Amino acid sequence: MAANDRKMQVLQAIVDDYVTTNEPVGSKALIERHKFPVSSATLRNDMAELERMGLIEKPHTSAGRIPSDRGYREYVDSLMKIDELSMAEREEISKRIDECVDEAGDLLKNASSVLSEATGMVSLVMTPRLAGSALLQLKLLMIEPGKALVVMVLSAGVVKDKVVRIPNFLTPEQLKEISDSVEKSLNGKPLDEITLITLATSVKETKIPDTLLNQVLYETYTAIKQADRLDVFLEGEHNMLKLPDFSELRRAQSLLGTLSHDGMVAGYVNEIEREKTGGDDTYMIRIGQEIALEGLEDCSFITTTYKVGDTISGNIGVIGPKRMDYSKVISQIDFVRYKINEKIKKING
Repeated sequence: MAANDRKMQVLQAIVDDYVTTNEPVGSKALIERHKFPVSSATLRNDMAELERMGLIEKPHTSAGRIPSDRGYREYVDSLMKIDELSMAEREEISKRIDECVDEAGDLLKNASSVLSEATGMVSLVMTPRLAGSALLQLKLLMIEPGKALVVMVLSAGVVKDKVVRIPNFLTPEQLKEISDSVEKSLNGKPLDEITLITLATSVKETKIPDTLLNQVLYETYTAIKQADRLDVFLEGEHNMLKLPDFSELRRAQSLLGTLSHDGMVAGYVNEIEREKTGGDDTYMIRIGQEIALEGLEDCSFITTTYKVGDTISGNIGVIGPKRMDYSKVISQIDFVRYKINEKIKKING
């Protein structure tokens, strides 16, 4: 075996052992566990070279070595092999997700919970970005005097609704007239192109007084814009506190402080999504110092996308310690994503 090939095998063994044991790895342990056909001295030389390359490092309290952020990156990019989940694992995930009621929001929240339980880490599922999707239907339905329901059907097959305030004196017939005019005018228009002006233009032929129209138009506009709001489902923050990686109070507080701001996490996911150059199946993996969020420097962040229709996608991922079983976690994310895609197709008929 060439020396360079062996060094990479040594790195792989150190990562695998450290993930399993959370203990720094020495040359003696490598020989015992992995049966390297070389002496301890040769392995120590390989480890010294890996350390010079910045791929492993020595904790202050141990003679063994642990992977550095660069070492994990080399492992993920070049050495990791993705394993298939067992039949039992796939069946358990399928059972949990298939229990969900047929509504997209409940499905995504449930999927986040299932992924957190499967990985033992923090899961993240974000609702799809809908700004580019078109408005297919819009109904204004009278609930009672002064209150109406705005129901929107989007081209992604997503249904959004919002209860809004309307003038007390507006009749159901007038509300239907407004609804029909808006729907006819805006049918097929992308959400991000709809403005108050386009709404006002859509009802200019109606005979309804402006004093009644203006509030309805403003509330409808607000409902349309809120339809594109990203909801974030973070589950399993408590799981991280069970891991020895976050037993130190400062680390735990910093981590939980960041995770409590789900909007900040969602914004970061949007940023790395824009950087993505691969297809929808690409996994974005950020390790340690690569994560531009204070509080997650001791973590790894894995995200990918699920599909809603042909052009609309949302994000799914896991936040965990750098010392995670990357192959296993990616397999778990991938299968939960597959189940989300499958379930959404059924919901959309």
